Amino acid sequence: MERPGEPRRGRSSLALWCLMMSVTPTRGCLLDLPWEDILVPHILCHLPLQQLLSLQRVSKSFQSLIQLYLANMRCFDSSQIGPAIPRAAFVNLLKDNEVLQQLALQNCSDWLTDQELLPVIGQNHHLHQIQLKGCAQLSRHALVAISLSCPNLRQLSLAHCEWVDSLSLRSLADHCKALEAVDLTACRQLKDEAICYLVQKCGRLKSLSLAVNANVGDVAVEETAKCCPELEHLDLTGCLRVKNDSIRVLAEYCPKLRSLKVKHCHNVAESSLSILRSRGVELDVEPPLQRALVLLQDVVGFAPFINLQI
Repeated sequence: MERPGEPRRGRSSLALWCLMMSVTPTRGCLLDLPWEDILVPHILCHLPLQQLLSLQRVSKSFQSLIQLYLANMRCFDSSQIGPAIPRAAFVNLLKDNEVLQQLALQNCSDWLTDQELLPVIGQNHHLHQIQLKGCAQLSRHALVAISLSCPNLRQLSLAHCEWVDSLSLRSLADHCKALEAVDLTACRQLKDEAICYLVQKCGRLKSLSLAVNANVGDVAVEETAKCCPELEHLDLTGCLRVKNDSIRVLAEYCPKLRSLKVKHCHNVAESSLSILRSRGVELDVEPPLQRALVLLQDVVGFAPFINLQI
């Protein structure tokens, strides 16, 4: 029985031991227990995906059990298997699943294309979290498929997916209005107009990343501020066209803002950031005086005593 506070690794080892014991001749077999009521929700759920795949090779009964588990799995995370998973294996793993809620395929660019992803998206209409960071071989059709098949989507990461364009983002905005977190880091095709359309349609956004996008400027930031009053986290790292005016609008319209990243935004100065700093918003740039002290310390090897009241 699981003990309160027992580490997940311990539960995993216990579950694996119980399953392996079931293949030894005993009076009773663990596989005789109800699969859907006991084994799947209370034992298999504690095993890493890699171990589950290994168990398929134990016997035909185990193969059938694992296939049942995969068909009812709510969360699939490719990191549990590793980036070297074959395409055919991925397709086989999820071919019978229609109840996925979370799908994490970050950094699967070596093998993931529309051909593998679209069937999974098309048969899973309950997805509310999708992670596609670094999946460079997909196309705009993947985002359109997500928008049409996943109306309840709340979190989506498309970081470093340069295939994302304004038309596919418009489709997402039109059909996924419950979005709360979107990561568009380094989606370099996107301009202010596309971001404006997204935030106008998705006013529930709490987290948005537009980092490393030279085409994003004040227009997009100001529209985000005015349309998303629930915004808590905004990443503008490396957005060179963002200036002080939009940061002031952000401070005015987003009272719930908790963190703002503006590193390498060379046109954003302390005159606008100080408003947010005084409210306790977490910023990734230091105040000018503190920054100067750090630089001085780097140069001379120590920070001198300075009377800050002068």
